[in-house]
Amino acid sequence: MSWPVLIVGSTALDSVETPAGKVNDALGGSAFFSAAAASFTAPVHLVGVVGDDFALEQLDFLKQRGVDLTGLQVVPGGKTFRWGGRYHEHLNHRDTLFTELGVFESFDPVIPDHAAEGPLVLLANIQPSLQLRVLDQIRNPRAVVTDTMNLWINIDLSGLKEVIKRTDILIINDQEAQMLTNEQNLLRAGRKLQTWGPRTLVVKKGEHGAVLLNGQDVLCATAWPLENVVDPTGAGDTFAGGFIGALAAAGEISDRTLRAALARGTVLASYCCEDFSLNRLSKLQPEEIASRLEQFRQLTDFAL
Repeated sequence: MSWPVLIVGSTALDSVETPAGKVNDALGGSAFFSAAAASFTAPVHLVGVVGDDFALEQLDFLKQRGVDLTGLQVVPGGKTFRWGGRYHEHLNHRDTLFTELGVFESFDPVIPDHAAEGPLVLLANIQPSLQLRVLDQIRNPRAVVTDTMNLWINIDLSGLKEVIKRTDILIINDQEAQMLTNEQNLLRAGRKLQTWGPRTLVVKKGEHGAVLLNGQDVLCATAWPLENVVDPTGAGDTFAGGFIGALAAAGEISDRTLRAALARGTVLASYCCEDFSLNRLSKLQPEEIASRLEQFRQLTDFAL
């Protein structure tokens, strides 16, 4: 039986422009992307906040997959968090055009009692102070998986370090790992972060894949080769959701299940990039995921 997954993160409306086109007020935020990915394999409890300007029917596909939305606060008279960005021709570079926090500025995550006992927890990308608030409400978590970003390294390093201390699996990108540790070599940076608390570390390298450190073991995984990338927004959050969903479905955390989770996260992130917002994830079918996972296995398999 799958472990339940609790996901707490940002819930937003994004306006995004890439060389492939643009969208306005499209579904976004770390919690929505992560929940969409995790919901294929595990029961998900989502906690976030939106204003009453948010059209809740946008989340019907999550409800159909059994995602529990009782922890999604709707603030009367409030405005939903909005973000706007423009990607350059090289999609690793983007400019933030605006950030309007709205009700997210005063977000106080409250975990429903039925979701607080024994979950696998994903602290998606939000302020460390909010992540700590969540941890204080959880009882007997199976494991805590934490995602973060460079902003919190710059403005709340002490809070972030406290979160990392209480984290079992840390998901971070290569630049953030280097910033946190002052180590340019990713393996040395990862080893140093493991001494701060997490036994397991996933270092994302964008289009170049990811590195998994579990104890002393190291696994390097390539990214799925996409010929056409429409919108990379939310790919990292989708990776985290797919990763934790795979662990929840396995009902154990081991070297074997971590490797499988890395592959599943990679494949789901590739689907996210094929369209704007959550458009591709909302229509994605389990058999498509299974097919690409098998292709990914063949892509990374070799005989000596």
